[in-house]
Amino acid sequence: MVEPQFQPVLAITDVAVGRMRSCMLGEREIVVCHTRDGVFAVDNTCTHAMARMSEGHLKGTRITCPLHGATFDVRTGRVLSGPASVPLTAHRTRVVNGLVEVATPVEAGAT
Repeated sequence: MVEPQFQPVLAITDVAVGRMRSCMLGEREIVVCHTRDGVFAVDNTCTHAMARMSEGHLKGTRITCPLHGATFDVRTGRVLSGPASVPLTAHRTRVVNGLVEVATPVEAGAT
């Protein structure tokens, strides 16, 4: 199994608890969510209507799409309420020396 590679995306001090911030992970735009339960990252595009999740609302571990109100769990990407039916892609995170690091997506076919 291939160990994930982590990339620093922002300083933990750049996103207060209860807030979120969009950033790039390679070619992919993600949103980093700093909750009381930890730091999580999901894709920044709603799976329902392509709205930017970072323009929505974060309450606890629930992120709400600004366009049609679909909600997702930032810990897993799981859909909590529609109209979305496809989960967001969730990314592994860690905090190292004050930097939020996010695991880069594994390319298809990698071993």
